[in-house]
Amino acid sequence: MMIKEKKQTSRTLADYAGIAARGFAMGAADVVPGVSGGTMAFILGIYEELIESLRQPLSLKIIRLALNFKIKEVLQAVNWQFLGSLGIGILAAIFTLASFLESALVNYPALVWSFFFGLVVASIFTVIKRVKRWGLLTYAAAIVGTIAAYITVGLVPIQTPEDAWFIFLSGFIAICAMILPGISGSFILVLLGKYQYILSAVTNRDFLTLIIFSLGCGIGLVTFAQVLGWLFKRYHDVTVAVLIGLMVGSLRKIWPWKETLSTILDRHGAEIPVEQVNILPPVFDAQVAIALVLALVGFAVVFLLDTIASRREPAPA
Repeated sequence: MMIKEKKQTSRTLADYAGIAARGFAMGAADVVPGVSGGTMAFILGIYEELIESLRQPLSLKIIRLALNFKIKEVLQAVNWQFLGSLGIGILAAIFTLASFLESALVNYPALVWSFFFGLVVASIFTVIKRVKRWGLLTYAAAIVGTIAAYITVGLVPIQTPEDAWFIFLSGFIAICAMILPGISGSFILVLLGKYQYILSAVTNRDFLTLIIFSLGCGIGLVTFAQVLGWLFKRYHDVTVAVLIGLMVGSLRKIWPWKETLSTILDRHGAEIPVEQVNILPPVFDAQVAIALVLALVGFAVVFLLDTIASRREPAPA
């Protein structure tokens, strides 16, 4: 299946409101260190259009038009309405949910992780059908993706500098992970020792830090999208198989019940877990029951969204 470009003129205001809502879901996922906004884009059926849209600014046609200052033609050639609507939703989620999710992860971690665990498990089942033909190569690709994600999410965070160059680099690296289903950009920030730092910059409106970080994200996003778009066009099934593997491997990180083996202190003196092992819930109590219900809700949400998206897809000619 090739990436399908959607005509900008075929969308209504309600369509763009729906895209902004999908962006909000992606932003909410990106705030949680363990869930990927790319996974949400996959679940919501906009992943391939997102990658193709991100590739456009570096196309020769767009560059040529920009150098000739043909701004109107540039806007007509770039899927800016889609990206703008998505970006508004993502930013709205980050600025409105950052404090809530930060608090929820501290006070009710099992409940938050349970909901996202259900989302990711269901998304794996729904994405599997996007591979047209499973064979030795696609199975191998899925296994490689699984192993890569499993190892990555088990790494221990490190202490890093807070200089501008490293904030920029953190944004560049994290955004590449953020658009990969299964690899959480927020978790990459945790590994780089910058999750709490960036989250504090959001809640404290530290715009200088956020601008530097955003520049790294913007450049990383556009450049990495070139690679992903090329892979989708030439090796679609293998690429999707790798992405499925990444989601499977990420389940190690978002298992709801964990035992902390070691912690570090952040710059505010708060303890941050660095080594954890997955465990079964020690007792079956009300909180465990609620966690299981939330996991089922997350699971059901994905299948509901997938069913709606399938009905909207045009029948093959």
